[in-house]
Amino acid sequence: MAAIAVIDYDMGNLHSACKGLEKAGATTKITDSADEIARSEAIVLPGVGAFDPAVRHLRSRDLVEPIREAIASGKPFLGICLGLQILFDGSEEGNEPGLGIIPGMVRRFRSEPNLTIPHMGWNQLHFTQKNLALWRQLPSDPYLYFVHSYYVDPSDSAYTAATVTHGSQTVTAAIARDNLMAVQFHPEKSSTLGLQILSNFVRLIRARVAA
Repeated sequence: MAAIAVIDYDMGNLHSACKGLEKAGATTKITDSADEIARSEAIVLPGVGAFDPAVRHLRSRDLVEPIREAIASGKPFLGICLGLQILFDGSEEGNEPGLGIIPGMVRRFRSEPNLTIPHMGWNQLHFTQKNLALWRQLPSDPYLYFVHSYYVDPSDSAYTAATVTHGSQTVTAAIARDNLMAVQFHPEKSSTLGLQILSNFVRLIRARVAA
């Protein structure tokens, strides 16, 4: 089985993320140990909540460098929701610097007439990296489950793997480069299609281990 370190920094949906990954055939370990992160075959960084507490918790547990080192080593890495946003330089939600792994900022949706913030519920994903392994066996423009008031705005649009439209605003909903992948939606709450995404991630891990 694929052994995945699910990073624990007191920011939300660890057990639901683990349950989805285990359904996809992975073995998961909830951890805030640098040694366990280093020994794992892959990393998942989930999260719900606010940007500033999240990055403060990561720094207080000395997890920033282990995350950087895991990504640099080539291990498959999946960020989910807040676990996507904190990879960026900073956020309009707060004042703390982010991890700075992906150049760019996290921004709040602009107010519009009849626009609900947070963006909550099922919405359609539009692939920009159409051949990404994470999207394997998904239909075109699938519906996934979102809950967020802020979105990522990468400085380099080549990072964008998918977009979503809320009101008149089309924003980045997933990023990918090499082994680094992260999504704004919640695959663990997105029924069969979300499970397919997690299964695709597990398949990437197995392929790397077997290589």
